[in-house]
Amino acid sequence: QVQLVESGGGLVQAGGSLRVSCVASGLSFRNYAMGWFRQAPGKEREFVAAVSGGGGYTKYADSVKGRFTISRDNAKNTVYLQMNSLKPEDTAAYYCAADHLSLRLTLRDTEYDYWGQGTQVTVSS
Repeated sequence: QVQLVESGGGLVQAGGSLRVSCVASGLSFRNYAMGWFRQAPGKEREFVAAVSGGGGYTKYADSVKGRFTISRDNAKNTVYLQMNSLKPEDTAAYYCAADHLSLRLTLRDTEYDYWGQGTQVTVSS
């Protein structure tokens, strides 16, 4: 059974930093591209970042480029999202997702196979 478990969310002031993590089990982690998505109340889920199975390729939404960094540790079956210079508009539930095509780095949430339960990030102004 595949499980993705996010952690590390919380409340932070604007301009601050936070790192969220996602630990995967039940799949060959290095064979999966991993993505981060977020969903704010009343809004659609949106792509944030993705990383290839080997970690050598990354993709970011324009809204987070230069502020967020996605990385992974395949020895720990973990993907990270380091968030710096946080803004109130970054407030959302953050979800990790796994795509069996390790080099696709798709922005489409429908193309991801597995999802975590989410972790809440709240940025106060």
